[in-house]
Amino acid sequence: MKKRILVVDDEEGLRLLYKEELEDEGWDVELAASGEESLEKLKNGGIDLVLLDIKMPGMDGIEVLRRVKEKWKELPVILCTAYPHYKHEFGTWASDAYIIKSSDLTELKQTIRDILGKKS
Repeated sequence: MKKRILVVDDEEGLRLLYKEELEDEGWDVELAASGEESLEKLKNGGIDLVLLDIKMPGMDGIEVLRRVKEKWKELPVILCTAYPHYKHEFGTWASDAYIIKSSDLTELKQTIRDILGKKS
């Protein structure tokens, strides 16, 4: 059975890029444009990993991460952001990985493979 990844990012272009690239790797991909939308999608179940942006309007990724870990402790979350300085903030430490956004998705894909491989 294919693993399902929820991509949460307020930038539509990035969501679509991640969807295309990750589906090419063989994963099913769900998209959410906001923290609130991501939490609604998680309630339906069936998500194996969350790829989460930090800087979003409304509920930011650090708050989403906190809520995810409260309700779904075992669900892996990768923070993927353009801002390296958040890595040292206490609120990000609950994530399973912290990736700096790049046009080269090699590190992101390998991190996803590593995390989902442990869950199998």
